[in-house]
Amino acid sequence: MLVVRAINASDLDALYGLASQVGTGMTTLKPDMKMLGDRLAIACASFAETIAPEKRDYMFVMEDTDTGRLAGVCAIKGAVGLEEPFYNYRIGTLVHSSRELDVFTRMETLYLSNDLTGSTELCSLFLHPDYRSGNNGKLLSKSRFLFIAQFPHLFTEKLIAEMRGYQAPDGSSPFYEGLGRHFFKMDFHHVDDLTSLGKKSFIAELMPRQPMYVAYLPDEAQEVIGKVHLSTAPARRLLEQEGLHFEGYVDIFDAGPVLQARVSELRAMRDSMPAVLDAEAALEVCGDLAQAEPYLVSNTDLKDFRMIVTSANPHSGKIALDDDELHLLRCHHGDTVRTLSLNPRKHPHV
Repeated sequence: MLVVRAINASDLDALYGLASQVGTGMTTLKPDMKMLGDRLAIACASFAETIAPEKRDYMFVMEDTDTGRLAGVCAIKGAVGLEEPFYNYRIGTLVHSSRELDVFTRMETLYLSNDLTGSTELCSLFLHPDYRSGNNGKLLSKSRFLFIAQFPHLFTEKLIAEMRGYQAPDGSSPFYEGLGRHFFKMDFHHVDDLTSLGKKSFIAELMPRQPMYVAYLPDEAQEVIGKVHLSTAPARRLLEQEGLHFEGYVDIFDAGPVLQARVSELRAMRDSMPAVLDAEAALEVCGDLAQAEPYLVSNTDLKDFRMIVTSANPHSGKIALDDDELHLLRCHHGDTVRTLSLNPRKHPHV
């Protein structure tokens, strides 16, 4: 069985194994033992509430409890850019016109921006290829939204997610080759490694501050602005289901889209509900068992947050789980859990 849980200090070696599978383009999850060890220490301090909320980095792992193997990882950073600069390109528009020549042109531009500084960030989502089936990807990605809904006071009002940008089959970034390489004079993978280690001062030192005209870039670079890596497309769809959307910000290296939302407008904030674990709940809804559907169910313990997906039909503020599911959540009958339908429901138009 699979459970998404708060990471702990004993997960370092398995986390390194997952990071070794990721590939380039995800700067928050590199196979560097020191970097991962430092980050895991911050994550443990985050769940223990021994550091300030804005410095926290909540990391979650998906564990296969039958084998003890880690199947995936994901994270929420309390706030970005407060200790080191957080850069994006903002896509803008400049208009040039001449009445005398009867010429009117609208040009897309890229502005180097720190606009998203201070936002809470969803990051580091990776599911091992062996587990990419069924509802596993949804469970891993959406676990973070249930955590936010349970503890909204720990996060800022704006939520963002940087998506890995498009890469060619050979691993190169058409956008970086068309723009970044001219300024950084190094290959994409080297820049990717530097930013993953927190070495970002070179960005401000080398990147131009004036707007960049998109039309000046090679066609290959223009075409991938705002596009995601092939393996990232499913993750983007899941985030959009939960209320995130693209508002014209992209990564400065690979032009991957930055999705954003107001925490208060997330589906999990609107639709998730507390429910009491009740052994008799199944009997009360026995006539409605055909209506059971996949539900995310989490405990309400910050220090030992755990979440599963199960077929359920919460009724009158109650929900029934079997003994194995109670064990996975480390809950007992009478405890309160938080529930959310795995798949968004269509709300009727008013």
